[in-house]
Amino acid sequence: MKPGGASRRAGHDACARGVPGGDAPRRPARRRDTTVVARRRATVLLLVAGPTLFFALFFGYPVAAIVGRGLHTSAGWQLGAVAEVLGRRDIRDVLWFTTWQALVSTALTLLLALPGAYAFARFAFPGKGVLRAVVTVPFVLPTVVVGSAFLAVLGRGGLLDELWGVRLDTTVWAILAAHVFFNYSVVVRTVGGLWAQLDTRQEDAARTLGASRWRAWRAVTLPALAPAVASAGLMVFLFTFTSFGIVQILGGPAYSTLEVEIYRQTAQLLDLSTAAVLTLVQLGAVVAVLALHAWVVRRGESTLRLVDPSRTARRPRGVAQWALLGGVLGVVVVLLVLPLAVLVLRAFDTPDGFGLTYFRALGSSGGGTFLVAPIAAVGNSLRYAAVATLIALVVGGLAAVALSREGGGRAGRPGGGMSRLLRGFDALLMLPLGVSAVTVGFGFLIALDEPPLDLRASWILVPLAQALVGAPFVVRTMLPVLRAVDPRLRDAASVLGASPWRVWWEVDLPLVRRAVLVAAGFAFAVSLGEFGATVFLARPDNPTLPVAVTRLLGRPGDLNYGQAMALSTVLMLVCVLSLLILERLRPRDLRDGGTGPSVRERSRGRGRSRAVGAPDPREASARRPDAAVTAPAEGPRKKERVR
Repeated sequence: MKPGGASRRAGHDACARGVPGGDAPRRPARRRDTTVVARRRATVLLLVAGPTLFFALFFGYPVAAIVGRGLHTSAGWQLGAVAEVLGRRDIRDVLWFTTWQALVSTALTLLLALPGAYAFARFAFPGKGVLRAVVTVPFVLPTVVVGSAFLAVLGRGGLLDELWGVRLDTTVWAILAAHVFFNYSVVVRTVGGLWAQLDTRQEDAARTLGASRWRAWRAVTLPALAPAVASAGLMVFLFTFTSFGIVQILGGPAYSTLEVEIYRQTAQLLDLSTAAVLTLVQLGAVVAVLALHAWVVRRGESTLRLVDPSRTARRPRGVAQWALLGGVLGVVVVLLVLPLAVLVLRAFDTPDGFGLTYFRALGSSGGGTFLVAPIAAVGNSLRYAAVATLIALVVGGLAAVALSREGGGRAGRPGGGMSRLLRGFDALLMLPLGVSAVTVGFGFLIALDEPPLDLRASWILVPLAQALVGAPFVVRTMLPVLRAVDPRLRDAASVLGASPWRVWWEVDLPLVRRAVLVAAGFAFAVSLGEFGATVFLARPDNPTLPVAVTRLLGRPGDLNYGQAMALSTVLMLVCVLSLLILERLRPRDLRDGGTGPSVRERSRGRGRSRAVGAPDPREASARRPDAAVTAPAEGPRKKERVR
């Protein structure tokens, strides 16, 4: 007999008899664990049910209705129409232009923004915080405002036309410049945020061992930055590939992306077959880009030594560094500040001199462009955006809470099949960012026209369409914070008898309250500028700001042009105000460019700086709401190494 065998057998006998010294509670505890896991899985399924139903009714059903109307007839599915449409020369030209302009826009954005990312990451200079906010402003602006700003610089009677007689509107150069303007902050925030936290001592060690500055950067820094650069590049490509408002305003009839062509085929030619095929092509391309983005993030996952950004930033030294900083400032002024400044200038520049003539004209409906005064669009947009924000918070909040429960079974969270289900659910939430908003808007009119969902005459259609775009931003903003909450806090509350609702109210909400406010601000700004779907749904007597600006730009006359500039200025000011509120809501350490203490650390009372593993650009973007839009998918959590 092996030593200790008798005592082990006695222990098992004691367990069977229920002797206090034995392990009798083990089986009941296992049964309790199974019950807890089953209860939590049921809770997750209930949380998933609401957002899934919302997206099925107001996203899947309208898109399927458009595809069905276009490809299904009384004789059955006409799949041959796909080859027929893609075989047309005009459609091939649209596909080619959409692809190459997105590639060129991405290359130009990386070329101009990577030096800016380095300057923000490594240099300390006066006004850096203000400049960081200026860089962020363009990305939160609606596309119609960006289009109006570049028309004021490049279009007829614009700055270049007045100075040198040069017009670039209706050219591809205007489109490319606007795309770089729009996506500059994506690269600066995504790449610069990580670059600022890379420990410079590793590169210094390589140089100490004899490596040149270039070789040390290539061998040490570049591999660490490569996933963030690739992630930012893919996001810029995605945004420019699906561009609509900028191409429609600046490109003229000569240029069409897939999104613009879908709008033309749907609204002007009523060719639903072609629109359905193009919708499927765009959806396939977007899914491929998102899958590639997820692969890049997973492949780039590694444990990095990260430090506080204040430790890596220093004053520029030498002529080269000052010249680099000066070049970055020049790009920011010319590319980002100048168009917006000229937009505001044009809003006040009247035939009788500078004044408020165009702003006063917004209060009159005598021009015949609208059934109501254009200024009414301000109130309409604010009301629609407020309702859309509320819907997005409910839908996105439920989804974020459900996704935050994803994980292994050891923590009592759903694992295995449930994790796969939640990953699929996460992908579903991102689809509205890739599917043509034009298709969604027109699908609303076609699908939601019969009881019990006969909503064509209802004002709620506009907020519903806007909420589809706002909900993913709510998820991306709240999810990293919810995942950082220590699960033991929830477990302790449950053990004390709190219901799941009480646990969320007493534990999660106090810790994520700031994230909820930031998510609300982002959803409001996104809803305010939504254009693709709203252009179909906004009624003539209730236009939104983007729709009103587009209609004014489409009518001849200096008064209409001036009113468009004035209304664009109003819309820009509202969006900038939203951004300033977001900046105030963010923790100070995040405003300075760091990741800051996690919620889990704060909940344990350890809010000091630490070195963590390389942040997933998507999680980092969601933690910093100014870059959250660059993150349509949530990646796995990173490994951590505490210094």
